[in-house]
Amino acid sequence: MTSPPVGHLLRTWRQRRRLSQLDLSNEAGVSARHLSFVETGRSRPSREMVLHLAEQLEVPLRARNELLVAAGYAPVYGRRGLAAPDMDAVRRAIDTVLAAYEPFPAVVVDRGWNMVAANRGVPLLTDGADPRLLEPPVNVLRLSLHPDGMARRIRNLAQWRAHVLHRLAREARLSGDPEPAALHRELSLLPGGLDPRPPDGIAVPLRIRVGDDELSFLSTVTTFGTAVDLTAAEVSVEAFLPADERTAEAVRAVRQPSGSVSP
Repeated sequence: MTSPPVGHLLRTWRQRRRLSQLDLSNEAGVSARHLSFVETGRSRPSREMVLHLAEQLEVPLRARNELLVAAGYAPVYGRRGLAAPDMDAVRRAIDTVLAAYEPFPAVVVDRGWNMVAANRGVPLLTDGADPRLLEPPVNVLRLSLHPDGMARRIRNLAQWRAHVLHRLAREARLSGDPEPAALHRELSLLPGGLDPRPPDGIAVPLRIRVGDDELSFLSTVTTFGTAVDLTAAEVSVEAFLPADERTAEAVRAVRQPSGSVSP
């Protein structure tokens, strides 16, 4: 199947960002006339122009490569596995962040929400899940919302589920990536209800039963903000920090040695 021309792709990204041609031309410092010619195919943009417009539109690196190829240029953003020798710095950074969050749970996920690595606090959340959901590649969102996963232990499941699905839908819309869109469709079919009401506090907590206790966590996300490699750009660290002192004390009471573990 023939891929769409670069002008069509750029117009799609502009519309996804809800910008007019005039808005984008002002932000990018190019004439609206030239931008119109690029979008309609009357003008072929230079490699530098493609990258410049992609930067202004906050296009993900993977899609920037697609824009370049559509314009007749070679892709510029490479992709190396985390095991590659020149990814040592990335691996060290990931291990440092994971260890720093302990004893609180933290996971590293890829663009499809598949677990890449985890620290030693994660079993606190995944305890009792069906072993099939813990077989690599572990999808952390499927694990959290599946009735055989964490869902049966999440006390505010309808609220947490609404938060996860809203976040996933927004990611699919902004990225244009079919992978989160497909995952959203799958997870929407799982039971659990939806409670879109805002929480009493500052963020939606994850309230989960651990033994006879109920612990409450807030999630935070860490990314490589200046990455120019697809692998580094598409991984993120999601940590679950205590929402109250009682949760902090309970987790510290079962603290394990620092380090990262593979999924």
